Amino acid sequence: MMAVTKVAVCALVCALVVVSEGMPRPEPDPGAPASARVGYAPHEEPHDYNAHPKYSYKYGVSDHHTGDIKSAHETRDGDVVKGQYSLVEADGTIRTVDYTADDHNGFNAVVSKSGHAVHTLGHRP
Repeated sequence: MMAVTKVAVCALVCALVVVSEGMPRPEPDPGAPASARVGYAPHEEPHDYNAHPKYSYKYGVSDHHTGDIKSAHETRDGDVVKGQYSLVEADGTIRTVDYTADDHNGFNAVVSKSGHAVHTLGHRP
């Protein structure tokens, strides 16, 4: 009985495919916008995204509960990148890195520490 049902379902699907293939395709509505027409792909001129890269961003986290305190910012104009990031180290000092990068000098970073290290005693039972 199961084999008969599978054969019937297969025959029905094949019949639907044959019928749908023989049906005429609808003509596109000439009054419809180009984006609504089936098979239309708008033509756009290629854009060179690397012609002159330029961006600027910054972010920061200040979670005193977990001790995750950090910030960063960076700018780029063409082949020149400048930025800084800082974070609070486990000993309480602040590490700050100022950096620049360009095709003449390469990547240069200046690392500095500020504050006084605070050493805590470990967990005591």
